[in-house]
Amino acid sequence: MRVILFTGKGGVGKSTLAASTAALAASSGQRTLVLSTDAAHSLADAFGAPVGAEPTLVAPDLYVEQVDAQLRFEQSWADIQRYLLSVLDVAGMDPVAAEELTVIPGAEEVLALLELRLRAQSGEWDLIVVDCAPTAETLRLLALPEALGWYMARVFPMQRRLVKALKPVLTRAAGVPMPGETVFDALQRLHDELLEVRDLLSGPEASVRLVLTPETVVLAEARRSYTMLSLYGYRVDGVVANRVFPAEGADDWRAGWVVAQDEVLADVDASFPGLPVWRSVYRPREPVGVPALEALAQEVYTSAGSAGGAGQPVDPLAPPVGEGPFRVTRNATGAVAHLALPGATRDQVHLARNGDDLVVTVGSYRRLMTLPQGIARLRIAGARVEAGELQVRFMEGSARSGHATGEEEQ
Repeated sequence: MRVILFTGKGGVGKSTLAASTAALAASSGQRTLVLSTDAAHSLADAFGAPVGAEPTLVAPDLYVEQVDAQLRFEQSWADIQRYLLSVLDVAGMDPVAAEELTVIPGAEEVLALLELRLRAQSGEWDLIVVDCAPTAETLRLLALPEALGWYMARVFPMQRRLVKALKPVLTRAAGVPMPGETVFDALQRLHDELLEVRDLLSGPEASVRLVLTPETVVLAEARRSYTMLSLYGYRVDGVVANRVFPAEGADDWRAGWVVAQDEVLADVDASFPGLPVWRSVYRPREPVGVPALEALAQEVYTSAGSAGGAGQPVDPLAPPVGEGPFRVTRNATGAVAHLALPGATRDQVHLARNGDDLVVTVGSYRRLMTLPQGIARLRIAGARVEAGELQVRFMEGSARSGHATGEEEQ
């Protein structure tokens, strides 16, 4: 089953492109679901049809769903929230204020991804298109499963055993109720479900598609997104440059925009080498309804869908080709771990090791990568950033914590 996530800076038209891609897939006979996890749902507006919290048929083989994040939040967070409310009640906090404090910012968007998991497991769909939240929110939610996994693997079991053994003593000493098994079970269940989401989205049938408009600030954010999505192990399969002014028949004012956009579009092709860059021309009116959306996709994906903007068109519905962002190669003295970080420079990347974890920091984003068993026992002999890729060299010897060392350290 194919999964395509659309994201980009707010207002670039990602919802329209997600909807049009889904309409194109359904027209070819693929049973397609387009799912919105963005709190500011706009799929109903794009299709010009009422859409609810369950898959709604809007055309043959085409279903639309705007996830009820609040409902999913209540289902997955209820046991944890009840415990937190009991603690704040003992502390004498106002119930209304306490309820607000027990809602983690961004949690609803993250938990909306659990709906994607359910739909994927149902086996009903050939393709699921996901209209994600704007880029920053998307990066945070895609990073959460692995970050939570570190806590669940190292801290959670010990914490659970300690509370279970000392609960009466801790309750009296702290003066507040200690979490019961239902709370721990809820956390474990949430972690397991989010881990399944990560496995689905980082798998060979899933990819992310970046949507941008030909503006310098928007392109800069798209570049960063490409780097960070690769850092967290997600494949980017292409870029859609939206709202491109047509050169034909342009008056003086529009001609100026055409020139400015052409300069940025040249940078777009250079910023995403090897990826297809599709272009969507600015229309006199926005496409609304299935026929208009399908026509938009037909035009976009047959105009310039080749890698780098030249050659044969690329199938916009095909799974991504090649290996994922992370791979390991073996050599006579050990192994090399490769992590794609397109656009990153050596001064932006910091590397450290903590036991079996490789800690990779790029700018303000950090990933704790659990090393494969085959190289976890090896020591880091050096590391470098070359051609948009972090290469970490491992050699026989005792594994240790600390920063990467060696002649190639970056």
